Amino acid sequence: MSTTLGPLHVTGEVLATKTVGAHRHLTLVAPGIGERSRPGSFVAVSTGDARLARRALWIHRVRPMGGHLATLDVVVEPRGSGSRWLAGLTPGAAVEVTGPLGRPFALPREPARCLLVGEGYAAAPLLALAERLRQRSCPVHLVLGAPDESRLLDVLEARRSVARVDVVTGDPQAAIAAAVTTAEVVYAAGSVPTLRACADAAAAAGVSCQVALERHLTCATGLCSGCPVPLLHDDDGGGGVGAGRVVRDCVDGPVFRAGMVDWESL
Repeated sequence: MSTTLGPLHVTGEVLATKTVGAHRHLTLVAPGIGERSRPGSFVAVSTGDARLARRALWIHRVRPMGGHLATLDVVVEPRGSGSRWLAGLTPGAAVEVTGPLGRPFALPREPARCLLVGEGYAAAPLLALAERLRQRSCPVHLVLGAPDESRLLDVLEARRSVARVDVVTGDPQAAIAAAVTTAEVVYAAGSVPTLRACADAAAAAGVSCQVALERHLTCATGLCSGCPVPLLHDDDGGGGVGAGRVVRDCVDGPVFRAGMVDWESL
């Protein structure tokens, strides 16, 4: 399922910033993009150095602020030149933003018990997803993990808005395996090992699982084919035509059915 409307390229503005633990939160004014986004969508933001690729950022939340129709919150973990540049932006700075991009999470047609697993800054799309699921009368259980406390994302806000939240630092596999036993649908966003743990646990329990797969994105629009994702089979669940093919994370994902992904090749 694609976003309802196509992406836009706009010159946006940084409206507000804050530091929370190891993360920098930016609120962006990017007209039209928030209104078109869905949980699991992302934006590509140009950095100040033309030699650097654009940075893909999960859309954390969309909300009105200061008279603007819809602002975007994104989360940056400063690690490389581009992300450090973004983390250093101050209110009023102009930024080039393209989005919303990618395939978002698909929602259950009927109310279902949903497990959401998020790791570090990659958990950014999950609070918006939890809100959409609650609107559909889906009970939500959220597992938030990170290597250490500084990289946990929005624990206090999550506990205010989600009935059940488990917090894990270190290896989350045991918590995932235990939580999957009470779920009917699993959604996951995090590192490849964590996503694979969710995929394996969901497969063992016989429940559906969607993963937001983060790869290094160069253009973020599908032109360069620099974000390959190997698949075992097509999205229809069959094995024949298309089996073993490679797709692009930015346009064919970033959300995939977990059973489609060739985790060994990845």
